[in-house]
Amino acid sequence: MERHTHNTSRAPAAIGPYSQAVFAEGKFLFVSGQLGMHPDGEMAGDTIEEQTRQALSNLLAILDSAGMSTANLVKTTIYLKDMDDFAAVNEIYGGMIGSEPPARAAVQVARLPKDALIEIDGIAVTGA
Repeated sequence: MERHTHNTSRAPAAIGPYSQAVFAEGKFLFVSGQLGMHPDGEMAGDTIEEQTRQALSNLLAILDSAGMSTANLVKTTIYLKDMDDFAAVNEIYGGMIGSEPPARAAVQVARLPKDALIEIDGIAVTGA
């Protein structure tokens, strides 16, 4: 299998032994979970709205640096610290992802890295 990592300085560096994204077979881009952190590693704020916007901005920056856009996204997963934030996240997500959103799952988790409120990962396909 053809596989290579993809990273950009326009999103936070990995905070563990993983890559921001991995291309597989030259067609699929698997984007690691993005927290609501600025590229310098500082959390975007204390609210779900601030962290959601930044997590999505990071995901979009990685897509863009790989020559892709939201049109290439086929699946995302949203990990929430509190499912009560779902409506606020949904509103921001809808505005940033566009009119033809990918398949998606949203789950509540006990805890996220850096005590973040949200993490979003994605899978994109070239030529989608």
